[in-house]
This record gives sequence, structure tokens and C-alpha cells, in this order.
Amino acid sequence: MTSTNQQIQHYLTKNEDKARLLVSCPDKPGIVSSISTFLYEHGANIVESNQFTTDHEEGTFFLRIVFAAENMKSIEKTMKADFHSLAEQFEMTWRMTFLHELKRTAVFVSKELHCLRELLYEWESGDLVTDISLVISNHESAREIVESFGIPFYYIPANKEIREEVEEKQLDLLEEYNIDLIILARYMQILTPKFVDRHPSKIINIHHSFLPAFIGANPHKRAYKRGVKLIGATSHYVTDDLDEGPIIEQDVIRVDHRNSVNDLKKKGRLIERSVLNRAVKWALEDRVIVHKNKTIVL
Repeated sequence: MTSTNQQIQHYLTKNEDKARLLVSCPDKPGIVSSISTFLYEHGANIVESNQFTTDHEEGTFFLRIVFAAENMKSIEKTMKADFHSLAEQFEMTWRMTFLHELKRTAVFVSKELHCLRELLYEWESGDLVTDISLVISNHESAREIVESFGIPFYYIPANKEIREEVEEKQLDLLEEYNIDLIILARYMQILTPKFVDRHPSKIINIHHSFLPAFIGANPHKRAYKRGVKLIGATSHYVTDDLDEGPIIEQDVIRVDHRNSVNDLKKKGRLIERSVLNRAVKWALEDRVIVHKNKTIVL
């Protein structure tokens, strides 16, 4: 564990006997009852529960449960193994995580550092519960602030001519640090399908526009020319389709005719910081389930 602080260590100690269960499956009677019985039989108590079912035509059920049990570390392997048979019975896609296991994140960034700063300050305050294991950048701009937090910084120049070579280095680092989540905090390089396929639904991006409006480059300039009254930001999972991955969070801020393109960019940065931060927190808290090209946030 390369980068933790006292607030996060306190959180881990306080919650070491808690775990989370995420489930999605075809909707049918008995799912909640069976899971509750399973947890009871394993000495666990439900602390928090949230569920959602799509329309009757599709009929997909989603569930997030936080549960607690004494000596969780000693029973977690048994719980995971025993849950397989229940999951098969209901055709579940599921994930069980334990709060004493700190998720490891990697942050990718280019020249603009406002989203990176927000993540670092949230982490320092203990509100972003993760191990920020490393920061990778195609510019040196972020080195000073990253290393001031005691986090390893890797400068890897990147452009489309050497993209495959660069991504091999990046993938090696992600494997070396055993990364669970990748955060693109205004990383201005397009990832190849090979890179994305290695980390499905594990790469979160922030787009400086309220998608699907103004996809691609220079959204603020195009928004200014269009005379929009609202600008926004969108955080989404990265897929092979540029800026079209499952949306996790969005927000907007009002603008008017008095605002220049630079004004729109400044206001946009405020939204980008908060939107990305919320999306990352929800992912770290196991609140996000990807369903087709949408997300269910519980």
C-alpha cells in the first residue's frame, strides 16, 4: 500500500467487519429472501440495502447490500465460495467486496490539473477512500503536486505515432501496482481498444461537455457559437466508442450572452471537478452497476 493517510486508516479499521454485495439478475420471486437467508446463515447482519427493477418487459433486478459480521476476515473466503451456488440458481452477475481491502487507483492526467487537484485534496481529507497508487502523465506539469503527496509520478510522453508503445508501458505499470480503477482526470489521449479491453468498466473519464451534446474536441467554443444557456460535464466509463460509454454522473451550470469562451471553460472546470469526484467515489463505494450502455447507481 503506497499511499494512505490517517483518516483512511481510521475508516478501514472502523469498517473492517463490513462488506458489500452487488447483484444483477433476471427478476423473479425469492431473490431478496434467499440473499437475506444466506447472510443470516453466515452470521451477517444487513446494514444498508438498496434495490431497483427495470420495467416488466425486460425484468432485470439490481441490488446493493452492505452487511457486517464478526471476524469478517476469517469468513470472507467461505462466504464467497458458498455464494456461488445461490448466484447460479438466480443467474446472478455479482461482486462481493470487503471494506478492509482498499481499492487501488491510477490517475492519468495531461496539462490541465484541476480534476487531479480535486482528487488529491479529497484523498488527503479522507473523503476519497482509496490508495492512489500512481499518477501517469504525458506532461511534466503534475509532477510537483503529485510527489508532494508522496505518490509515485510517471512521465510517459504520448502521441498517436507511439501510442501502442506507450500503452504497453502504462499497462505494465497498472499490472505492477495491481490497479482496480483507472481515472482519466483530463488525460487528453485516446485509448486504443486493446487498452480498454484489458480494463472493462474500470476506466472512468471526465468529458468537458454535457454528453451527448458537443462530443469531441473544443466543446466550449462550439457551445459558445450555439449560444447555449447551460454547460456541463459528464463522467462515464470508457468504451471503444469515443465519449459514448455508460454515463455515471452529469451536472450543469448556467451561462448567458455575457460569458466568453474562456468564461465557459472556467465554469466548466468547476463542474468537471465535482462530477468526476462523485463518479469516482460511487465506483469506489461499489454503487455503480453497468447494464448494457447505461449505469444503475445505487
